[in-house]
Amino acid sequence: MKITRLTTYRLPPRWMFLKVETDEGISGWGEPVVEGRARSVETAVHELSDLLIGKDPARINDLWQTLYRGGFYRGGPILMSAIAGIDQALWDIKGKALGVPVYQLLGGLVRDRIKAYSWVGGDRPAEVIAAIRSLQTAGFDTFKLNGCGEMALIESSRQIDAAIATVAEIRATFGNSIEFGLDFHGRVTAPMARVLLKELEPYRPLFVEEPVLSEQAEHYPRLAAATSIPLAGGERLYSRFDFKALFASGGLAIAQPDLSHAGGITECHKIASMAEAYDIALAPHCPLGPLALAACLHIDVVARNAVLQEQSMGIHYNQGADLLDYVLNPEDFRFHDGHLLPPSRPGLGVEINEARVIERSANAPNWRNPVWRHADGSIAEW
Repeated sequence: MKITRLTTYRLPPRWMFLKVETDEGISGWGEPVVEGRARSVETAVHELSDLLIGKDPARINDLWQTLYRGGFYRGGPILMSAIAGIDQALWDIKGKALGVPVYQLLGGLVRDRIKAYSWVGGDRPAEVIAAIRSLQTAGFDTFKLNGCGEMALIESSRQIDAAIATVAEIRATFGNSIEFGLDFHGRVTAPMARVLLKELEPYRPLFVEEPVLSEQAEHYPRLAAATSIPLAGGERLYSRFDFKALFASGGLAIAQPDLSHAGGITECHKIASMAEAYDIALAPHCPLGPLALAACLHIDVVARNAVLQEQSMGIHYNQGADLLDYVLNPEDFRFHDGHLLPPSRPGLGVEINEARVIERSANAPNWRNPVWRHADGSIAEW
């Protein structure tokens, strides 16, 4: 079997799909994208295609190493996201050719299902509480919400109190009937992270995600030593080499690699094993589409340390399309008491509605994240 063509489709709301075709009629799909930089990743995918056309798609390990090491400059969000989507598509082809789900090729199940959590939007406590109640009717009992808005280097007590008040009201309303994680989104500096973590401890969130930016990861051990709240991070790390120093230095409780940013299934399988060696849990980052989620599920069900799976159905970022809009087998993404089951079809297990993908790609938006500024006019982290 030989690879014959790679075709990319930028799609609403902010996604990109990749189709890899072969001379034997088996095609694989992947999801290479950086949210807000889809065109950059698209260019990278097609630049890498010269290393793929005419090659045997079954040699996934060799192709991955060629894509990564074949260029003197490597790593980073654009190149690793391009590799990630290609890698997903190669695993999809291999599973389809052999007639088995990808997880069978990774050694088989270690669990029968994975707990999923749902994002909760809203800027005021009443909005957040109403959203949680709505999601409870769909069977969810685990959630994630933004822990704060923009934060100055040294923030006022008023802003700190506002952030804590929302969390306090959620816990007072629901008690222990739900669990929730808080995402600082890299908006918080190390000095303010210490303050917020201390104030949040009585409400026992499941985790605090990105308490500081990944480029400030040297603060993780110090922050972890000062709080009992598990610290999570890794969505802006792109390889096992990026995670290596973070794991070794300590402080991280939950690793969150993104299977569309961190080299795909091949690389994230290795990251999961590295995390297990350090007794670190795994909760893959995935605010993306159906192919990215399916790739995550195959890792979730073979990695013993996987504990939670993010998913984007109904997420506030999805404007103009949602996860199930592009699939012909939505039943395989049904929730079971807040859990997702292993994909059962060969390959990634996603049947793509290709006609709709082609149609919607004709007018794909160029999504950009908002640019925030502080009251004094200086740039703020979104």
